[in-house]
Amino acid sequence: MTEIAGTAPEFADDRLTIESLDMDAQGIAHRADGKVVFVEGALPFETVSVNTFRKKSSFDKAVVTSIHRQSSQRVTPGCPHFGLHNGACGGCKMQHMHADAQVAVKQRVLEDNLWHLGKVKPDMVLRPIHGPAWGYRYRARLSVRYVRKKSAVLVGFHERKSGFVADMQQCLVLPPFVSDLLMPLRSLIEGMQTREACAQIELAVGDDGPTQVVAMVLRHMVPLPESDRAMLRAFAVAHDATVDGKNRVIQWWLQPGGLDTVAPLDAGGAQLAYQLPEFGIRMPFRPTDFTQVNPYINQVLVGRALRLLAVQRHERVIDWFCGLGNFTLPLATLAADVLGIEGSQALVDRAQDNARSNAAQRAPGQALAPVRFATRNLFEITAQMLMADGPAQKWLMDPPREGAFALVQALAMAYNAQLHAAGTELAPEIDAALLPSVPAAWEMPERIVYVSCNPATLARDAAVLVRQAGYRCAGAGVVNMFAHTAHVESIAVFERER
Repeated sequence: MTEIAGTAPEFADDRLTIESLDMDAQGIAHRADGKVVFVEGALPFETVSVNTFRKKSSFDKAVVTSIHRQSSQRVTPGCPHFGLHNGACGGCKMQHMHADAQVAVKQRVLEDNLWHLGKVKPDMVLRPIHGPAWGYRYRARLSVRYVRKKSAVLVGFHERKSGFVADMQQCLVLPPFVSDLLMPLRSLIEGMQTREACAQIELAVGDDGPTQVVAMVLRHMVPLPESDRAMLRAFAVAHDATVDGKNRVIQWWLQPGGLDTVAPLDAGGAQLAYQLPEFGIRMPFRPTDFTQVNPYINQVLVGRALRLLAVQRHERVIDWFCGLGNFTLPLATLAADVLGIEGSQALVDRAQDNARSNAAQRAPGQALAPVRFATRNLFEITAQMLMADGPAQKWLMDPPREGAFALVQALAMAYNAQLHAAGTELAPEIDAALLPSVPAAWEMPERIVYVSCNPATLARDAAVLVRQAGYRCAGAGVVNMFAHTAHVESIAVFERER
């Protein structure tokens, strides 16, 4: 029997058998009376004893105290800061589970969401996309706190179920050279005059050939005196290094207010960027821009998405929620014409800059197709607005966690308008009087690839596409962008029914 430290009982419990995991990586069990219990730290098929810390009418919350029958998928966590003990880091939830089993659990979460929430079953389960389980996190938001009672500074993620900052000496999901900076960062902030006014460090690591910029955005609540600025510069110089043939450059940025105040400590220096070598694309970005946390998975994801989309040289493609052009510019190496649409004008401006710089650097005979970007509020888009952007044979969608509900609803409205114009009887819930007129040249996209960071909103949107817009879900699979966490990213393919 394995005892779990740091779990003193609150309520006496009998043994429970864990049946499955939920989306937060909690074990699911049922008491003898049928009541559901969510158990932290337990894995499927284990028999465990638990402490219940919350009782509701329909479910209980508990934490495992001892394991009587252990899962074959249980492993020793790689990080000493992971666990159920007081002060444990809350950044990871699944380190106690074999990495391959984590992927299988996430695939099941995706399929369960598609079926139970959307009543959609993909024709094919796509092979999961997964990669390195450690040292992969090139984006992170590290909290900073000066603990006056201890006259010490903490830098890291929050503790499990707490607003306190975990006492972390290392972080194994960060690249090793970044993890090695955690303790020196403590010393740096501790020595600054404004240490109590430093709130967080947003980390962004580039992957740009021989130069690797490690950008750190310091959020500070009061102006930094010149002595503190000098300490930041000295830290950067001291920790610049050449490792494995890469020149790693520490670059400080300052954030005294909102995102619009973010600026480099000093002008010039190496540019923060990442590469998509399969397509010959280089993507400069600012440290606060949205980019994927895992560059290894992102490269595979972009390649998989474009192969699933099966773009032909004569086709037009629309990339919805395009951001900096992570999919848009690779699409321009394959299509005849590409339109990228994003809600942020600042991102659109930088996407246009990236398109121009990449177009200028292409080799003869490898020119990018015409690329255009537009700013739209995609959470309020209508069928009329959608059709005004013209037809496209293929769509790529990469929305935020909220999903793309307004967009798929607009597409469904256009689809039903086409049916109505052709004399097809509509479903009873469709009011023909509310349908838009459809331009003769406009057509539904033949194929849609949907990249999702939330299986629940993907399921909701898939239901609209399948039941209201004339598509079938040809395939869906998980993308393990965040190893050791319960976060589920996925990719799904929708094709027009014929």
